[in-house]
Amino acid sequence: MQCLRSFAACTAGRLRLLGPRSHPPFPRLRRRLDSRTITLILSVNMFRVSLDTPAYYLTSVPNDRLPVFRTDPLKEVACKALNEARNSWKFLILAYVIMPDHIHLVAAGELKPSQILRYVNGISAHRIISYLKEGGHDSSLHKLERESGQRGHKYSLWDHNADARLLTNEESLMQRINYTHQNPVRLGLVERAQDYRYSSASQWMGFPAEDEPLLVDIKSIEWRRR
Repeated sequence: MQCLRSFAACTAGRLRLLGPRSHPPFPRLRRRLDSRTITLILSVNMFRVSLDTPAYYLTSVPNDRLPVFRTDPLKEVACKALNEARNSWKFLILAYVIMPDHIHLVAAGELKPSQILRYVNGISAHRIISYLKEGGHDSSLHKLERESGQRGHKYSLWDHNADARLLTNEESLMQRINYTHQNPVRLGLVERAQDYRYSSASQWMGFPAEDEPLLVDIKSIEWRRR
């Protein structure tokens, strides 16, 4: 019996000695798996424009082409609403411009363009109408009044005939981005596209402002090798 006890104690001691030595390979394996997982996550989050994965050129226009975004505070509200929609519904904003009477947006992601427009227009309308109510802008609200529909909404911001175009290659993508950025120049608001605060022009040119109202997802674009 004493021999059996000695054997059991000896065996247990060996197991305790072997235990710690058997653990190190597993953390190393876990680190390798984590590295691969991170690489996979990064590749999934990258966007490459193609026929199968197009970008979308979206335009939203207020009812009756009202200059809703004539003032900077309302442009700021619009930018925050765009960012909120992006974060909530997980799509990319590649470029944008907030004009006095419309918004241009170059977006991408798994959502359909009609879905992105619905989320962008819905959130922005709610935020803008709330801003006008809280600020007592009754004359502006009066211009947005509509007959209450099935949902009982008293105000309506957006024209429901929004425009969406598919961009299936880098050439069409860059053409629309440049067109978007040149909007303020064509209207005479600025002489250079990068001087207009409420667009992504300065970000695309490589010198964003420290307080950009809306950062775009340029770094998420995977370009075709030249």
